[in-house]
Formats: sequence, C-alpha cells, structure tokens
Amino acid sequence: MDLSRLAGNAPLKRQLSAESSGRGLSHAYILAGPAGTGKRTLAQLLAAALICEGAGEKPCGVCPHCRKALRDIHPDVRRVGSDGKDLNVAQVRALRSDAYIRPNEASRKVYLLENAQTMNASAQNAMLKLLEEGPAYAAFLLLTDNAAALLPTVRSRCETLALSPVTVEEADGYLRARYPEQSPQAIAELAARCEGVLGRAVAELEGSGAAGPIREGAVKLLRFLAGGDELTLLEFSVALEKWERSDVEALLGETILLLRHALVCAAGADPGERDPERLSAARLAADKLTPRALLSAAEILDKLRAACAYNAGTGHLAGWLCAALSV
Repeated sequence: MDLSRLAGNAPLKRQLSAESSGRGLSHAYILAGPAGTGKRTLAQLLAAALICEGAGEKPCGVCPHCRKALRDIHPDVRRVGSDGKDLNVAQVRALRSDAYIRPNEASRKVYLLENAQTMNASAQNAMLKLLEEGPAYAAFLLLTDNAAALLPTVRSRCETLALSPVTVEEADGYLRARYPEQSPQAIAELAARCEGVLGRAVAELEGSGAAGPIREGAVKLLRFLAGGDELTLLEFSVALEKWERSDVEALLGETILLLRHALVCAAGADPGERDPERLSAARLAADKLTPRALLSAAEILDKLRAACAYNAGTGHLAGWLCAALSV
C-alpha cells in the first residue's frame, strides 16, 4: 500500500500494507493521534485506497477515483464534522440514511467522521448500529484526538490506527522536501521545535491558521508567569475562552517548549532557540523562577494539554490554567 504521503509511522504503514495485500482493508478504522500528526492525510489515503480501481499497489493515484479522492472531490467520499462542531445524533442518523443509498461512481462509499470523540453516548450508539448492520459497500473512518473517549463497543467494531509524532530527522526530511525554498537552517530549527507534530510546522511555514498568535501567546504566557502578576494572567486566561480547543492545545505545547528552554538556560546551557523574542522570554523565566517552579508549570500545562484530548471546554481549561499557575 502506497502511504508515502504520510510521514513517519513506519509500524502503522507496515500494518496497513500487510492488510491491503492480504485479507484487504477493514470497513471501519479509528484514526487516533494528537492534532497535526497526519490523521487527515491518512484518512484521505485510506479513502482513495478503498475506492481505487487501479492495478497493483493502492491507492494507485492514477485512476479517476484516486485522483478525485486525493483532491477531496469524490462524490462517494463524504466528510462529517469538518466544521469543528460536536457531532450529534441527528448527523449520525442522517449519515446512516445516506449510507443505504448506493454509491454514485465507485464500488464503495467512504465516510470520514472528524472529531469523533465529540459524539455523545446517543450519537455513538447510533454509530454502533451502523458499524454492525451497515451495507457491505460502506466504510467508516473515525478521526479522533483521543480514542479512549469512544465507547468500548464502538472501539471493538473498528481497527485502531494510532498515529505518533515523527522524529526530528523525519520532520526535517519531510519539511525539506515539501518546502525546498526554505533555508536548511530554518527547516532544521522548526523540525526540532515542532515536537514531531508536522501539522504545527506546516501551519507556521505557510502562515496559516493560528500559528502566529499561538507562538505570540506562548511568549506572553511565559512572561506573565515569570512576572507573577495574577491579574494579567487572569485576563490572558479569560481571553482563551474564545479560542478553539485545538489552538489552546497548541498554545500549551508551545509554552511547555519554552519552559524547557528556560530550564536549559537555568542550567547555563544554550537551548538552541534562534528566535530572539522566544529566547528572551525563556531567559527571563530562568532568571525569575526556580527550576522546581519551571518544572511544576510544565507539568501543569502538560495535564491541561492532555485534558484537551478529553473534550474539555476552553472555558474550563482557561479557569484551570489561571487557578493552577497562580498558586
């Protein structure tokens, strides 16, 4: 199976290649991993492979079905939940009704459910019935940041594909190939800083999404923490209620990275950060806070980041952030 578009994740690729060349792909997969680790890329490749009619390795990338699926314009590949809102039982029931209408062009229909962890119990039970009794030509790809948020009965009807962050070397190779116009030094620094989450690196290089505000927010948060001003920290935290959960998660990750830089600075070493503003914030934190306080803050932020995967609301996260860091 050709999964060359997906960086890293060698064990997962071997698993899918063995399935594709053996018994064939499953009708239902859970694609699990942190935001930015390639769930959408893998879902697109699986959808193309499931409807591919080319000879040899799948997806062939050449047949009409592959070309349409890889461009997100195939009528038999449906996305549900791409608006970022929680998936509800009405959407799942509508999906179930649609699944019993035969495919338009391909031999199969493929449904991509984004943010599957946002389904409540009723929606998941409706999904379970579809997984158990749906038509043979229907396939389902459930994308989630946290597979544990899905009911055990739903997980038992699917194969779970866990995506992992890539190594620094894999990130560097991927980014160099995709952005040959970027300087090798800039690519190397970003590969080391993105913590194996290529989606974060791509957003920064392309200046898309909230990459800029996230990096700026992390610097502000660290400076507020170092300054010990609880009112400023409260105001910053309250503003996070308007952020998307995925952006809050990215902000926490960036701040954790800066705290690590601060710990390196506190030890008298060079953290390898070349951004003057970020380096200045790390040095300020190292000067104002003890190593124990820096470690404690990093642990708190890591717990908050984990809570993002459990569908915690941004308001709760903001309150927790302020209360925990103000202690």
